[in-house]
Amino acid sequence: MLQISALRFNKDEAKAALSKRGLSNEKLSIIDKIIELDDERKDTQTKSDKLKSEINTLSKEIGGLMKKGDKEGAEQLKETVAQTKEKSEAYNEKAKTLEAKLLDLILQLPNIPHESVPAGVTEDDNEVYQDAKDPLPVLPESAQPHWELAKKYEIFSLELGVKIAGGGFPVFTGKGARLQRGLINFFLDQARDAGYKEFVPPLMVNEATAYGTGQLPDKEGQMYYIERDNLYMIPTAEVPLTNIYRDEIVKEQDLPLKLTGFTPCFRREAGSYGAHVRGLNRVHQFDKVEIVQIVDPEKSHDVLMEMVAHTESILQKLNLPYRILRLCGGDLGFTSVLTYDFEVYSAAQKRWLEVSSVSNFETFQSNRMKIRFKKEKGKPQLTHTLNGSALALPRIMAAIIENNQTEKGIEMPDILKPYLGFDILD
Repeated sequence: MLQISALRFNKDEAKAALSKRGLSNEKLSIIDKIIELDDERKDTQTKSDKLKSEINTLSKEIGGLMKKGDKEGAEQLKETVAQTKEKSEAYNEKAKTLEAKLLDLILQLPNIPHESVPAGVTEDDNEVYQDAKDPLPVLPESAQPHWELAKKYEIFSLELGVKIAGGGFPVFTGKGARLQRGLINFFLDQARDAGYKEFVPPLMVNEATAYGTGQLPDKEGQMYYIERDNLYMIPTAEVPLTNIYRDEIVKEQDLPLKLTGFTPCFRREAGSYGAHVRGLNRVHQFDKVEIVQIVDPEKSHDVLMEMVAHTESILQKLNLPYRILRLCGGDLGFTSVLTYDFEVYSAAQKRWLEVSSVSNFETFQSNRMKIRFKKEKGKPQLTHTLNGSALALPRIMAAIIENNQTEKGIEMPDILKPYLGFDILD
């Protein structure tokens, strides 16, 4: 959630930055409405506070008159106090109404993109920040996509998932299940070695938690909702992990806070159809290791690049061809200031598959969650929050399966072999 002060003192800059997202002039005019409403709210609150001060003064005068025995004068002032209270309460109610309208408008605005974010409307406008360093692998014409290899080597079954739950819920079997488990342990070990503290968070969250990281009210349609209990299945571990520090003031010396966790993730992915979403390319339930940092605002963009480097190192160890994109304004997530996407190359499908997003949200989330830190001298201030996938498993597994296929089976990356107990998936 944007801070009103930032909009007030940098109105033109905010509009120019938000226009990178392709926001219409009508949408951008919300900023003017927010400032006008905030002025009205402040004026109303000032009038209410002034009347409350008058009430306190009159109450003291009533006490003095009562001591003097002037009951008639006291009664007259009591009537004035009653009328003043009525006016004050009316102003107070108006201020509450204005606050509600103000919040409704603020929640409609996405985060303000960083100056380095390229303008654009769709993913076609994303910038290749770092292209693949080596030539892309070329497979024989007989090479198969991962969904065909899954049947051949009994790695996972989409059909069994349909039987048990429905489309988009794969069931991993045998060595496929061991590969899944090995990847999770490998990713978690990499995060631990990088200084992240591991958590096992709940897979369901309440409204306050989903609101805190920006899933509500923006992404209701993407989450599975349990109406009876008013709980949401998490779309990513970012949601519960970041909320661990909601409504807390942390010490400056405790920053950065580095958190990691493995969870299944649940996404409805409504409207996702076509050949490009076959197999593991897009599913409703998948496993992911997430990394989260809560940091001093002065260091957050350096931390962002540190997290990008961490994700890059994992892909290098898996020997997967990858590239890094800097997302344009139109493809940027609602809560993000700046996002780098990692894509791995699928040699059998001959296309790039997104496997990670690493983002800086600056104060957008911490303002909602009231995550603050206090320097030795000074008032508490909002932290910056960041998160990244390190990594999501489905497309990583798809790329490993496809790029390493041989006539004998699927060769496993050397780094994974100690985690798997086998060298080849056959």
